[in-house]
Amino acid sequence: MTTAFRFRKMNGLGNDFLVLDARAGVPRLRPDEIAALASRATGIGFDQMITIEASPAGADAFMRIDNADGGEVDACGNATRCIGRLLIGETGREAVTIETRAGLLRAYETGEGERVTVDMGVPRLAWDEIPLAEPFADTRAIELQIGPIDAPILHSPAVVNMGNPHAIFWVDDVEAYDLARIGPMLEHHPIFPERANISLAHVTSADSLTLKVWERGVGLTRACGTGACAAAVAAARTRRTGRRVAVTLPGGVLAIDWRASDDHVLMTGDVETEFAGTIDRATLTWTRDGAVRGAAE
Repeated sequence: MTTAFRFRKMNGLGNDFLVLDARAGVPRLRPDEIAALASRATGIGFDQMITIEASPAGADAFMRIDNADGGEVDACGNATRCIGRLLIGETGREAVTIETRAGLLRAYETGEGERVTVDMGVPRLAWDEIPLAEPFADTRAIELQIGPIDAPILHSPAVVNMGNPHAIFWVDDVEAYDLARIGPMLEHHPIFPERANISLAHVTSADSLTLKVWERGVGLTRACGTGACAAAVAAARTRRTGRRVAVTLPGGVLAIDWRASDDHVLMTGDVETEFAGTIDRATLTWTRDGAVRGAAE
């Protein structure tokens, strides 16, 4: 009995994914198997594993999202664009609906190469929707800081839920802080009962900002789609920018439009299919099509 199954490797602005299709009989992997395959030293290397499944709600597909540490999460904006691109190609339609644990999302063909737009829905802004461990009347700036009380390193983040919880700290230079060191502390802060994605954001104009993200269960990431959406919403709520912004991340630029007509957040950006291959579940070894095992170049 064979234990091998097919996979794709995709990315959205460098935020990279192992994509499996359960509709084709690919098995559900255990958290330890996911973590082993996610290793950039010994595995395929990726931020999240995405499994395409049949949709109980009747959408074009259900998208299951597991972080690199094997923990399942509700939303991933860049992955939604990648799966949207696959389903648009599969169905031949200009728009598809994707079910996630965060709800139903729609992905749209833009007619601009591999660029895809995803309607990420309405941001959740109340303290118990994010969620936080205690009430805050105003989530545009909550009482949270790191460092001495009289001279904090970071303080007063905005918090937004875009399918998962985000905390955004406003800074003058996103590279002036060791996010790899402070990100884990803030991710696991008691104020966040479900942990949180931690972002440093620098507003560069009325319609642009720069963002760096520590993603819960992943670490530093080249791009975070929900993080870009959350930062754009937080910037508009605090009148730092308008409702349409270009968000520059280490992996590239996302166009975010927090639509005034219905409060839905639209995210547009590029996607890429890097390669495909085969995984042997019995040994967790893998082969890239046309290359030797483990070759990623």
